[in-house]
Amino acid sequence: MRLATWNVNSLRSRIGRVEDLLLRHDIDVLALQETKAREDQLPLLGLQGMGYEVAAAGTNQWNGVAIISRVGIADVEAGFPDMPGWGEPVAPESRAIGATCGGVRVWSLYVPNGRKPDDPHYHYKLDWLSRLREAATGWLAEPTALVGDWNIAPRDEDVFDITAFARSTHVTPPERAAFQGFLDDGWVDVVRPHAPGPGVYTYWDYYRQRFERNRGMRIDFVLGSPSLAARVTGARVDTDERAGKGASDHAPVIVDLDAA
Repeated sequence: MRLATWNVNSLRSRIGRVEDLLLRHDIDVLALQETKAREDQLPLLGLQGMGYEVAAAGTNQWNGVAIISRVGIADVEAGFPDMPGWGEPVAPESRAIGATCGGVRVWSLYVPNGRKPDDPHYHYKLDWLSRLREAATGWLAEPTALVGDWNIAPRDEDVFDITAFARSTHVTPPERAAFQGFLDDGWVDVVRPHAPGPGVYTYWDYYRQRFERNRGMRIDFVLGSPSLAARVTGARVDTDERAGKGASDHAPVIVDLDAA
């Protein structure tokens, strides 16, 4: 099975790129973040014509997650147990969707940004991660993948210049500790051994030719349960997809699994 994750930054704007990516890499399951639309607004006919099924959760032009699969899609869950909400009134956002695809439980996750340290959204982010971790402990025994945009750079090498982020989110000790908590529980970063840093990034801001200068961040990850991690035969970041007109500001992350 070939599994991929991608913060697409609007599925409606980049449906052509998504379809091309699926064909170019022969992907079986693709998790998307920032689809930025309700399910009824998504352009799915082409994907369905290619033999893919789609499960999606979205409410408006913000957030939104989806899973695209040609190896089946079952037991769909929008949101995880006790997932905290945001806004006025407080309500769950479209930031998590889970489905079983080809015997693998896949969670497409779009972790809150946090905005800036000590902002209410920052505390929401930490609470969201804590609740996810609690829920995820019950998933470790099965082949499960937690994939998506984590909005955390766990190591200094995961940003182009750590001094430039001294007062920013994504690299604060509480955020990094939250990410490390998943690893301590037994989840495995299955991509890093195959695509080690420094200089391997998954996100580049559109500002000041950040991509062309490789001034990026590594914030998109695939964390596998032990049984899933044991099946990984390769992984990579498709940085070519970040290039060119109309690109997302994130690159897809692709993982190969052998048969169960």
